[in-house]
Formats: sequence, C-alpha cells, structure tokens
Amino acid sequence: MGKTVELDVREDLKKKLEPFQKIMAAIQPLAQGDVFILHAPFKPVPLFPIMKKKGFSYQAEKIEDKHWKITFVKTEE
Repeated sequence: MGKTVELDVREDLKKKLEPFQKIMAAIQPLAQGDVFILHAPFKPVPLFPIMKKKGFSYQAEKIEDKHWKITFVKTEE
C-alpha cells in the first residue's frame, strides 16, 4: 500500500489564494501507487488534464455544497 497525502484548499480559495503551487508541491514526492486526496469548494476540472499528464487517475465526489473530494492515484511514473 502506497502513502496518502491529503490537502484541503477550501480556506485558501476562500481567502482568494491560488492553491496550484501548494498542490504541485504536495504531489511532487509521490510514487506509483500513492494517493493524493484534494478537498476543494468546486470540481477542479482544469486540474484534471494536468494531473493526468503527471500520471494520475482521479475520481471526483461531491460531499456537500462547496465541498468536493477528489482522489488522485499515481498510476504511472
């Protein structure tokens, strides 16, 4: 079983802070089989093709209003 990294960017976005660099820093050390869980206030569709290029598959799940949980799995190096 790989490791899991979880990041919640809802507060950053509420404060109008761009979380892209924080997300990229969080996924940087991940290896094949590792999981990255992102909590966001909306479905971050623009992030999906970027993560796919970096070798991640994903599953998005709406938890409640303004809370999406996206689970990315590193499938390739």
